[in-house]
Amino acid sequence: MSQADTLYAKPLAKLVDFTFDEKVANVFPDMINRSVPGYANIVAMSGILSAEFFQKNTYCYDLGCSLGASSLSMAKAISEPSLTIIAVDNSQAMLDKAKALLQAEQSALKEASCIDFICADINDICIRNASVVVMNFTLQFIAPEKRFGLLSRIYQGMKKGAILILSEKLMYDKEEQQRLLIDMHHFFKKANGYSALEISQKRQTIENVLLPETLETHKQRLNDIGFKQVEQWFQCVNFSSLIAIK
Repeated sequence: MSQADTLYAKPLAKLVDFTFDEKVANVFPDMINRSVPGYANIVAMSGILSAEFFQKNTYCYDLGCSLGASSLSMAKAISEPSLTIIAVDNSQAMLDKAKALLQAEQSALKEASCIDFICADINDICIRNASVVVMNFTLQFIAPEKRFGLLSRIYQGMKKGAILILSEKLMYDKEEQQRLLIDMHHFFKKANGYSALEISQKRQTIENVLLPETLETHKQRLNDIGFKQVEQWFQCVNFSSLIAIK
């Protein structure tokens, strides 16, 4: 059901800011796997980590769930009848595609029955009784001035011993380091079949929408909010994932 990503294969007369619309939803699995180094590993580990930290009679949240890959990973890994995963995204097109993909994957229907898809801005979601919160490549699309408040509200809604899995694209303060990691990311995309035109046009549409921060900024913010332990557990090129324990 997923199509190959050719959205930027031809010169576009006008480049507009990237949005998670129906066109993106239709090619998203191909797009993200060819664009984000280590994405499949992060999704798989999100399920593994969730299973280890999940507490009975609590909720799991997948904030910015896109097509529900992390939600399904959690659902398959956690063997608990009381499991409810609240999967939130502000794109109805992405949620519609997520439901369609799950319907097509008959083997996943039983596990997916515990996933509650909600179309909403995650800034407006009340987090409560949570033992697991996953934000895989979501915070980077939130306005920087709203990030501390959002993460603080998430923290307040988490149980003691609960985890936050936070995956983000990183930036670097040192110009040479930043340039090298960007080049490496472009090498990765080129190796996955994207042309120089595709890479350039995609970069121009997303640079005002996806606003990355440094690893140090992420860690300091989480520590300031009150998480007792913050660890980087994964990095591939300039894409990273952290775990924060309350």
